[in-house]
Amino acid sequence: PARPGMQFDDARQLAFPARPPRPQGEVYRRYDPQIKRTLSFRVADVALDAERFTRWMNAPRVNAFWEMAGPQAEQETYLCKQLDSTYCYPLIGCFDDEPFGYFEIYWAAEDRIGRHYRWQPFDRGLHMLVGEEQWRGAPFIRSWLRGLSHYLWLDEPRTQRLVAEPRFDNQRLFRHLPVAGFETVKEFDFPHKRSRLVMSQRGRFFGEVGL
Repeated sequence: PARPGMQFDDARQLAFPARPPRPQGEVYRRYDPQIKRTLSFRVADVALDAERFTRWMNAPRVNAFWEMAGPQAEQETYLCKQLDSTYCYPLIGCFDDEPFGYFEIYWAAEDRIGRHYRWQPFDRGLHMLVGEEQWRGAPFIRSWLRGLSHYLWLDEPRTQRLVAEPRFDNQRLFRHLPVAGFETVKEFDFPHKRSRLVMSQRGRFFGEVGL
């Protein structure tokens, strides 16, 4: 049995901290003077976002890495699953309240990535995609990558590390990750893809990277 404030995974015989409930609505908003836009993130809403999310997932550029192309009914089911998860939740990123991308926030210990590195109890992870072509430039990537990291650092003061596991050949993303303090730790294999583990440290973000 788990101690108070902990949860126990019978399959892995591991204990994790009990997680707070999934947030609702907008979770972050900040004006970025470097691009003169307001960046915000809100929890995905199936009724509001399913059509747009389907279009993004069926774009060849996105499907090349996410491999989730399919009809809207399938995408709605996927979003509902993420919204019902105990350790992960989906966000929609916006510039000036215009949706541009989709992001998944998760607790690394409970995620599949937790089987591939020595996690700390409050490590957070993220999956990322920019769906709208006009927001793909380097200044915008720098803005949302730093802003999303900033949100996660503020959301849980005990989080000391952020991780991600992009496919090993996603060179465009790897070029931009250092602007938010992410560094490569190693390459490793999931059953469905070869990935690169990247990590950002709280101290480095606030001490060297910043906003």
